[in-house]
Amino acid sequence: MSDIPKIPRTRGAKSAPPAPPEQDFPEEFSTQDKAVSEKHRFPCPACGSDLRFSADKGDLMCDHCGHVEHVSAVGRDQWGNALRELDYEAALRKQVPSDQIVEIRSAHCDSCGADIEMSQMEQAKECPFCASPIVTDTGSHRQLKPQALLPFKLDERSAHKKMSDWLGRLWFAPNGLKEYARKGRKLTGIYVPYWTYDADTRSRYSGQRGDDYYTTRTRVVDGKRRTERVRKTRWTRVSGRVARQFDDVLVLASDSLPRDYTDALEPWDLGELVPYEPRYLAGYAAEGYSVELEGGFTIARQKMDAVIATDIRRDIGGDHQRISSVDTAVSEVTFKHILLPIWMAAYKFRGKSYRFVVNARTGEVKGERPWSAWKIAFAAFLAILLIGGFLYLNQMQ
Repeated sequence: MSDIPKIPRTRGAKSAPPAPPEQDFPEEFSTQDKAVSEKHRFPCPACGSDLRFSADKGDLMCDHCGHVEHVSAVGRDQWGNALRELDYEAALRKQVPSDQIVEIRSAHCDSCGADIEMSQMEQAKECPFCASPIVTDTGSHRQLKPQALLPFKLDERSAHKKMSDWLGRLWFAPNGLKEYARKGRKLTGIYVPYWTYDADTRSRYSGQRGDDYYTTRTRVVDGKRRTERVRKTRWTRVSGRVARQFDDVLVLASDSLPRDYTDALEPWDLGELVPYEPRYLAGYAAEGYSVELEGGFTIARQKMDAVIATDIRRDIGGDHQRISSVDTAVSEVTFKHILLPIWMAAYKFRGKSYRFVVNARTGEVKGERPWSAWKIAFAAFLAILLIGGFLYLNQMQ
């Protein structure tokens, strides 16, 4: 079979401005390094209170006096520099542009494993992922700096309504939890870390193609001869090649949330990414990545392999396909580190914790499905009554 032509990237070729000089990126850093931890607090020039980024206005606002400051626009060069892909192999060798390294101060939650970024003024806070108390240590460490982010689009009130409506559609959820969540504490806005990966792949495969055909047979049923069609499959050995270019394969760079939660929040409008600017984080929490770059790529490869398998089945054709072996060569691997916004709620109800997440761009909701024992028992009792009534009516006829 002939090669399948490469599928073009949906976002165009990787043209980018020249990268800054690469420098060694040591694995360990002393807390005496000159780099200063980024602060995400911005005082109001009018009254001195903290400004916050308003999701509905798209500007920095002061809740105390109403002062508004615009988030400054960026030039074409800064935009292109922020959204450019970084070389994966160079990053594994700890060689990345010096402007992509940032020193952060974070606290680790022993309950859920989240690494929450802390400001210089904070010593303790509540984990937004599981509502457990966390205390910061005295150290700091360096990580790859986020290159881009999606700003919050839904405010807390809108996100809370989305979550309440979602709970309201779960008939078997405890009424107490629904009411507690509806009247409970406010949701927490969090920027969650992600990796995106690009790669070129070329795969050789071998397998079998199954083509259906039909024969007829005659048999006796209840003393009568009946002719019927019988479907059979003819299998043929096949081999071939497929190629695909992957663009922005998205991988959660954290272990604090179940991946089925965050996967359910997709798709994200990655075409609206903006260059990382600390002022977008004003008023929100930010989580540092705990899944390293190489571990993230392992997850990305699983997603790529699933797409490649679909390509192979399409290339084999026929009515059925069997894949015996696949050998994939991967090249031109690049990545970005980005932040995506979610609203998070962690509730404790009758001794059990429940977590809910809301896509702060689209309003998609995912959470732990709560169950009400008495509602399930009532539904089972009602089902028994209905079945019993149906059987009784049949006997009466």
